[in-house]
Amino acid sequence: MEKILVGLKRVVDYNVRVRVKSDGSGVETDGVKMSINPFDEIALEEALRIKERGEAAVVIVISVGRADAQQQLRTGLAMGADRAVLVESEESVDPLSVARIFKSIIDRDSIDLVLLGKQAIDNDNSQTGPMLAAIWGKPQATFASRIDLDGDKAKVTREVDAGLEVIDISLPAVITVDLRLNEARYVKLPDIMKAKKKPLESIPLADLGVAPCPKIKELSFEAPAERERGIMVDDVAGLVTALKDKGLV
Repeated sequence: MEKILVGLKRVVDYNVRVRVKSDGSGVETDGVKMSINPFDEIALEEALRIKERGEAAVVIVISVGRADAQQQLRTGLAMGADRAVLVESEESVDPLSVARIFKSIIDRDSIDLVLLGKQAIDNDNSQTGPMLAAIWGKPQATFASRIDLDGDKAKVTREVDAGLEVIDISLPAVITVDLRLNEARYVKLPDIMKAKKKPLESIPLADLGVAPCPKIKELSFEAPAERERGIMVDDVAGLVTALKDKGLV
């Protein structure tokens, strides 16, 4: 296997409390710490381990978004990726358009394996991976908690509701990863300095011939309602009465 492509999405850091903008137009990001989507970071870690075992030659990281996403791509390069691609777009890009963008890069760079996080923590869609596999016409394995490669085959252990499922797929393929696959490495300062010299390519979205066409329009955002204080009941009858009072039964 020659090349692995890993998607890195820029999201609000998982340790930050998300706040809605005062006008309800979206989530507040000004002055907020941004990071690589945690699932994507695990996907990159797995790609790097595959390369370190001699099962791949090149790891490429890609992101779609504003120029600010270069920060997350540089972090990916510091972790060990060989080069990075930023597809620049000032507007939010829907999962189907992201899948089409990835397909363009796959065709251009002859990618053998795509590793993605199973979902992004900002919208939780879990759509890009399956959509990409469908557009590409290649096998997919989602929610991977273990990946074993053997030539042009991959055995993937995936987490399902009933437990674990093991499937065999042929490469090229798309694999989305779960949290239990690995633990991402810590980025050291010398690696951050070296990453500044690694190639980071910026491509305007228009140059790829992909026109975003979102099927869903986000009209407004609002914070969840404050959780009501719980009440104590003495017995089952009291519980049923309390539920009836709230119109739940």
